[in-house]
Amino acid sequence: MKVCVIGTGYVGLVAGTCLAEMGNDVICVDNNKKKLEQLWKGIIPIYEPGLEELIKVNVSEGRLTFSDDLKTAVEKSLICFIAVGTPQGEDGSADLKYVYEVAESIGKSLNGYKVIVDKSTVPVGTADKVSEIISKNTEIEFDVVSNPEFLKQGAAVDDFLKPDRVVIGSNSQKATEIMQELYSPFLRTGNPIILMDVKSAEMTKYAANSFLAVKISYANQIANICEKVGADAEMVRIGMCSDKRIGSQFLFSGIGYGGSCFPKDIKAMIKTAKDSGCSYELLESADKINKEQRKIFIEKIKSYFKNDIKNKTFAVWGLAFKPKTNDMREAPSITVINALLESGADVVAYDPKAMEAAFSIFGDKIKYAKNSYQALENADAMLLLTEWNEFRRPDFDKIKHLLKRPVIFDGRNQYDSKRLASRGFEYICVGKRPEPLTS
Repeated sequence: MKVCVIGTGYVGLVAGTCLAEMGNDVICVDNNKKKLEQLWKGIIPIYEPGLEELIKVNVSEGRLTFSDDLKTAVEKSLICFIAVGTPQGEDGSADLKYVYEVAESIGKSLNGYKVIVDKSTVPVGTADKVSEIISKNTEIEFDVVSNPEFLKQGAAVDDFLKPDRVVIGSNSQKATEIMQELYSPFLRTGNPIILMDVKSAEMTKYAANSFLAVKISYANQIANICEKVGADAEMVRIGMCSDKRIGSQFLFSGIGYGGSCFPKDIKAMIKTAKDSGCSYELLESADKINKEQRKIFIEKIKSYFKNDIKNKTFAVWGLAFKPKTNDMREAPSITVINALLESGADVVAYDPKAMEAAFSIFGDKIKYAKNSYQALENADAMLLLTEWNEFRRPDFDKIKHLLKRPVIFDGRNQYDSKRLASRGFEYICVGKRPEPLTS
């Protein structure tokens, strides 16, 4: 099928590449010529496992191309995905100016029937507005559908190629059948295409992400209570997860969620609820708990050093908001590092993929290590902020030798507290009181 994807950000680039991988002819459109030049050369602006290889293969096979000519891309395509950014406004709402600008351009470019697909995360009613804008610029037939993405950063390629479900919101049988044909190769294992009306599809993405955010915040609130009463949050989590009604995902306690989706989407849901005159206390509480969780972690660090961390050096392992990505949007590490700097501390940081992104945020305010162990040299403490696989089984003898004092603050509850205590470490995590030293 002939497809264009407008926007080569995280969602657009993954979607366009994976659609090309299934044999479709895909044009990825962007107005950033420098980015397009890099993409043609195989230089990928984001880190996502497997993406670079797929882009190179599909470009070489001629199925995937890049262009800044939106008009020609629309004219050549039957299906046009809108995958531009929807940044958060000051009031929590999604800023839809880029979506609307693209809709106007599409309307002026139509040369025959098209299916216009809202792939960006947008609030309820956006498809109606997109349809209205396109209609003002053309008399040619078209349909607008909602096809929200459910991609997890770090696993986005697999999520797109092997989705557990595809949601299509459509009020047109013709458009529905075209979208079903497009996605059928991805669902040969029997996972469903879920058909619904457009507004329900728009709501589904926000509802799903907000629920996961609530789940994480609930786990963190339980962990904080566990710590106070002497319970072990990890044991409680295991006990809860054995209940099939609850499940095991998104119940890990730590320093909270970050990234481009959960913080933005839960605020957008709050705004939608407010505008609709509905209650939003649960959503607001989840957002508040998430912010507080970072402050609680910072207070643990300060308390350990008797509220005097000036001139102390902290080795930070992990900067990205989650492993397997270089994305630092709303990353907990930003809040933690800024708090340390404001108190006069020094920071030496290492992340396998997010060092460049970190430099764009902190500049020369912190130091950047070449590897995880270099960050530890003469540091007063180690802070684990992102649970990269390479941090899971480090050389603790080496860590102990490099640190001024053997203390680890673990914001992801990655290590075994009893084992570290037996090795002479002071280990402070989330949801559990520190173990007494045994050596």
